[in-house]
Amino acid sequence: LVGAEALVRWQHPQRGLVPPMQFIPFAEQTGFIRVLTMWVFEEAARLWRELHAEGVSLKLAVNLSTRDLLDQDLPAKFDALLVKHRVPAEAFCLEITESAIMDDPQRALGTLNRLSALGFKLSIDDFGTGYSSLAYLKRLPVDELKIDKSFVLNMETDLDDAKIVRSTIDLAHNMGLTVVAEGVENAKVWDLLRELECDEAQ
Repeated sequence: LVGAEALVRWQHPQRGLVPPMQFIPFAEQTGFIRVLTMWVFEEAARLWRELHAEGVSLKLAVNLSTRDLLDQDLPAKFDALLVKHRVPAEAFCLEITESAIMDDPQRALGTLNRLSALGFKLSIDDFGTGYSSLAYLKRLPVDELKIDKSFVLNMETDLDDAKIVRSTIDLAHNMGLTVVAEGVENAKVWDLLRELECDEAQ
């Protein structure tokens, strides 16, 4: 076990368990996502400190939204929370989607460069599902690609999916990036990914 991803689930007193697809888009539209991101990041920092005190060292992944990437103050806010909780930036991997970057590439690049300079590891989430530009990818200060689970789930039976996964791993490694395969649900897929020299499985 090398890491964990911080994911939000809302346990509502009347509605029960509310899935993220029912509240994250609303949070995005209203701008409340920035408050939610800060809360998730601070909770993750607090948890990392607790685990570290018990001798457990994990990399924690936190998702950033389009609005987060357009917030020019985000790096300073994150840095302040690192200082508050005495946690190193290297303890975190910040995940961004291709579509979030492409919304306003120049502003997003500025935010990502500052986050990278602070020591955060950066990852492109759901790689292969957005409208990724390879020309733009080489300019981003990213460390990791996460292959979307839609390609991984059936790669043992779908040759096209297997080819996409293999090509993505080769592309990432040739660019000096590590690769995480999402949606690893059985030993057969795990073994296939090991053969392809995928770095991590989720």
